Amino acid sequence: MGRVTQRRKVHKFVLDGSEQALEHPVRYREDFLAVEEPLEVRLGHMSFSVTMRTPGDDFDLVAGFLVSEGVIWDPAQLISLRFCAGEDENGVQTFNVVEAQLRPDVVLPETGRNVYTSSSCGICGTDSIEAVRKSSRFSPSGDPLSVPVEVLASLPDRLREAQAVFDKTGGVHAAGLFRIHDDGEAELLCLREDVGRHNAVDKVVGWALREGLLPLHGTVLQVSGRASFELVQKAALAGIPVLAAVSAPSSLAVELAQETGLTLVGFSRGTSLNVYAGSDRVAVGAKDLQG
Repeated sequence: MGRVTQRRKVHKFVLDGSEQALEHPVRYREDFLAVEEPLEVRLGHMSFSVTMRTPGDDFDLVAGFLVSEGVIWDPAQLISLRFCAGEDENGVQTFNVVEAQLRPDVVLPETGRNVYTSSSCGICGTDSIEAVRKSSRFSPSGDPLSVPVEVLASLPDRLREAQAVFDKTGGVHAAGLFRIHDDGEAELLCLREDVGRHNAVDKVVGWALREGLLPLHGTVLQVSGRASFELVQKAALAGIPVLAAVSAPSSLAVELAQETGLTLVGFSRGTSLNVYAGSDRVAVGAKDLQG
């Protein structure tokens, strides 16, 4: 696995008006950056996708990406994952190519398709909407999950507390999968970080696939940043009934959440939150009623 963080020299300008800042406004120091490198995904010998990501949990990333693309939905369909040979100019293994071997009966995507995704945005648009409608094997619709609003509002802080790479760099997104138990308590099952928020979600979904946990009924996916159409798509394809974000959703994200029966929460900030779709899963005063 490649490095997750990298040291870089920076010039820090301090303008706080202090005596030290006035005497030495420019300081030379080391900073930690989140690494961003390309990852090529191959299906057998066919190049399928290239994405920009933070190295680490790459097998989870590839597995989750294949779920999000509707290629697989069962761990038995994924025979193996391996890093292919690849070296940088110094002869060091880059770990930037992963080959997935799929079961012979798995229908491969169109031959020759070459998908590129950046770390900031994935594949969006009409084709992706149609793909969700046609390829989703799991549906959030009908999931009877009920989440106490106090628990739901607490998840961003719990996500933040577990972000080790963010603590060091301040430059990565996170996705955390929480299991909601019958007593309303939330258990963190998996947390992944990446420069791309869609990559972080794919890493969580890929982990769940490889653990044999799909569909992810009875769970909440808490993400940093905003809730895009793409994140709703990924949650729906994994059977996740609730997606919560600390920032705003897009209009298309809300439409897709309503269509798939997913509960979509935005601006979840600890003391307040907005529910844009599926408000019936959010329980007000549930703990008080139990007591």
